[in-house]
Amino acid sequence: MTSSRSLRRFVVPPKLPQPIAPAQVKHAEDRAADVQNRMADAITRFSGSMTFVYLHVVWFGCWIGLGVEKYPYGLLTMIVSLEAIFLSTFVMISQNRADAVRQVAANQQWQMVQEEDGQNRELLDLSHQILELTKAVDAYASAASQSRQPTTK
Repeated sequence: MTSSRSLRRFVVPPKLPQPIAPAQVKHAEDRAADVQNRMADAITRFSGSMTFVYLHVVWFGCWIGLGVEKYPYGLLTMIVSLEAIFLSTFVMISQNRADAVRQVAANQQWQMVQEEDGQNRELLDLSHQILELTKAVDAYASAASQSRQPTTK
């Protein structure tokens, strides 16, 4: 049981942690609704793993060691070149996805800043009102205390 679990962990790259911010959760759900996005995410997750590297080491070793073709390995070079073209495309897709996630977070943060700014303005207005009321109460108390004091002649 343990060996099959470790083999699975070796073969299947771990998934990224799920987002917890509400805006990012919604963005992830929207992205997961599209089959193409799910496929691109799975490919980039696999191609960005050490499993991918180990697989290629074994593949290249067997290709050369078993003598599938002679040096300078034209077919292998063509296959690897095509793979590099596709992988670079998936890297760009992954970067675009990361940019979209960052933009969602930035938009949410900007909205929060705007809300906080409005709250701060309200608090400042309330503070000014309290200050004016305090000054009025102080002036009233001073006037009342002076009118109660007997005048000495």
